[in-house]
Amino acid sequence: MGKKKSFVLRLDPDDYASLERWAADEFRSINGQLEWIIHKALKDSGRKSDKKDKSK
Repeated sequence: MGKKKSFVLRLDPDDYASLERWAADEFRSINGQLEWIIHKALKDSGRKSDKKDKSK
């Protein structure tokens, strides 16, 4: 995987707390959990294939 893009994300404090608990339940960091959620949503919507996209 190439270099990752970073950006600022503002979340509602209650949503952040829920995300924090979910990440802890799955032994992930919050960043890792967000990456997993986004990857899964892109894959499930057909916007990303299982193959690594090298065209970035």
